[in-house]
Amino acid sequence: MARLSKARGRALEILFEAEQRETDPFEVLRLRRERAELVVDAYVLDILRGVAQHREEIDELLETYARGWTLARMPRVDLMALRIGAWELLHNDDVPDGVAVAEAVALVRRLSTDESPVFVNGLLGRLQKLKPTLTD
Repeated sequence: MARLSKARGRALEILFEAEQRETDPFEVLRLRRERAELVVDAYVLDILRGVAQHREEIDELLETYARGWTLARMPRVDLMALRIGAWELLHNDDVPDGVAVAEAVALVRRLSTDESPVFVNGLLGRLQKLKPTLTD
């Protein structure tokens, strides 16, 4: 697995754990580093910062374009992958749009329900099509 794919997976784990514990993702990361002397790829930090910085906007877009789904109803793994994918798609020019979508789909294919890849692909695909109207 490529370095950035692993970083996305690690970021998803941290975001998921933070949400479950109702704490800050950077606190989860700090605790993980202390307990396991964990070495974290710099891209994990980029993702965590980017998602934190743009979370309100990302969640609003996800809620708006999720066709019949609220954020509260989404499987948590799907929501974390969607947040990462949306941040990469809309705010990280170093990641091609198709890669952002494909990587989010790969995460949920590995970690979530059988229906999740189609759902994540569809929602991020809508954001990708609307991207010119969503970004500055």
